[in-house]
Amino acid sequence: MQQKWYKQFWPWFLIAVPAASMAMGVLIVYLATTGEDSLVSDDYYKEGKGINQDLSKIHLARDLGYVGLLEVSEETVSLRFQSSAPKDATALRLVFFHNTLKEKDYVVMLTRNARGQYVGYPTRSLEGRWRLTLSDIDETWKIRQTIGLPYSGTITLAP
Repeated sequence: MQQKWYKQFWPWFLIAVPAASMAMGVLIVYLATTGEDSLVSDDYYKEGKGINQDLSKIHLARDLGYVGLLEVSEETVSLRFQSSAPKDATALRLVFFHNTLKEKDYVVMLTRNARGQYVGYPTRSLEGRWRLTLSDIDETWKIRQTIGLPYSGTITLAP
């Protein structure tokens, strides 16, 4: 006597493959319709035009000869300039941009101390891979760099 079809392995296996495909399709449609893509800008044209302005700010930093030496620890972020330094800047902006999550972006304000170093105190952990942007308060010049933290030693920031 033969077994009934529903007690055998192969019919259930053949039914499971399309059923799993349909379940995954429903899940993908759900994630695509409810998730928000924070990487896509609503005003991409305006941001595209702004790239040229950013490049001119980077070229200005290169022309002024700004090269910074950055040290990052859990408590402090310190920066000193290697050759030439901004004459009138008492404070600088150091922006940590996360590669994929906009809500993790973080700004550290660096103020100049008596020794000519710029020091800031982060209030959150800075571990991970970051795109840094160093600029003065008015953003007349910029230096960009990609780093991975934690890093023991000095990081050279050059335009």
